[in-house]
Amino acid sequence: MTRAFNTVEWAAGSNIYEVNIRQYTTEGTFKAFAKHLPRLQDMGVEILWLMPITPISLEKRLGTLGSYYACSSYVAINPEFGSFSDFKELVDEAHQLGFRIIIDWVANHTGWDHEWTKSNPEFYQRDSAGQFTERNGWEDVIDLDYSNREMKDSMINAMRFWVREFDIDGFRCDMAHLVPLDFWTEARTACEGLKPLFWLAECEEPSYHHVYDVSYAWQWMHATEKYMKGEAGVTDLYNVVHCYSQYPFNAFKLFFTSNHDENSWNGTEYEKYGNAAKPLAVFTNTWSSGIPLIYSGQELPNRKRLQFFNKDEINWQYPTELHGFYKILLALHKTNAVAKGETFILPSNSNGIISFLRKYENEITLVIINLSSTNQISVIVDNPWIEGTFENVFSGLQYQFKNKERFELMGFDYIVCRKV
Repeated sequence: MTRAFNTVEWAAGSNIYEVNIRQYTTEGTFKAFAKHLPRLQDMGVEILWLMPITPISLEKRLGTLGSYYACSSYVAINPEFGSFSDFKELVDEAHQLGFRIIIDWVANHTGWDHEWTKSNPEFYQRDSAGQFTERNGWEDVIDLDYSNREMKDSMINAMRFWVREFDIDGFRCDMAHLVPLDFWTEARTACEGLKPLFWLAECEEPSYHHVYDVSYAWQWMHATEKYMKGEAGVTDLYNVVHCYSQYPFNAFKLFFTSNHDENSWNGTEYEKYGNAAKPLAVFTNTWSSGIPLIYSGQELPNRKRLQFFNKDEINWQYPTELHGFYKILLALHKTNAVAKGETFILPSNSNGIISFLRKYENEITLVIINLSSTNQISVIVDNPWIEGTFENVFSGLQYQFKNKERFELMGFDYIVCRKV
């Protein structure tokens, strides 16, 4: 399978930061979030993914504020967040600081009182009794009918509205695999008649890379969860990333230790991974064909589950403890060795060790990660690529390597060294 579209050049070596506007600040507005842009710029964030900014349906609303993913219009702003002009100001300010903005797009379903339910009820699927219906068990939404040509045209026009009027840079498409692939082909073609865009799919269907630049690394996430429960080994983790290596050329995977769904429903990265949270973050930022995701507050770090349907703001404390940690990783991710280099997995006799080299021309990065609690694990790296002066990216200490070196790691430790 070949890809039908080219990925925008600025996405190479980039990263994504997911913004939960509701919970980000006390105000929960675009204007309040904008005050954080300089801090995120300093951290090295490049792509800002805003969770849905459209208004939320009242009918069958869950909780006090409802789900962002149950919209009542595709071409309006959630008044909780501000106005059209507030959003335009946010996009403009972000662009001036060098960010790209992508918005969350929910194409499979709408809320029960979406404006289309009145103006175009034929846009929706029906059950045997002729009532609006939903096939995935989500009680606050109803499914759209992708056999309806007018509905598809209206959806595409709504997507083009945000590109044309606000100059957004792309879409993160919710549950993309629930929508036919041929629709996404049409939508991308039509939207990119306005400008080249970045496309992220919440799915793990390789065929969807015909359209999408990036898809979720759900398999990796599930494998790491099993690993932490003792139900899988390092070989199982390598098997997953080997599957990813068979994807079409220039098809990227989104690696993460948290996102809005995981945090709210399955627990923070510390609940799921414990002391392995930071080592796994190192992996997400250094593995091949990957784009790393940071969720709102991970740089604190945030150790609480954020309520999904109610106000539950992030408690910002300054300085953010992991700002420097992520700043180093995001800068490293942009280097040629990590952004587009080849990968060589290093053999290890120690259970729990993931180690590999990334190389592009003369740029070389060595990564050794201990995903176990075992202390003083000895790792021997015997490879001609590790010849010369290397610097530990976290400590700044420099070492002279000579092809074969021995490293010792404590439990849940990690070593990342760059050739200088």
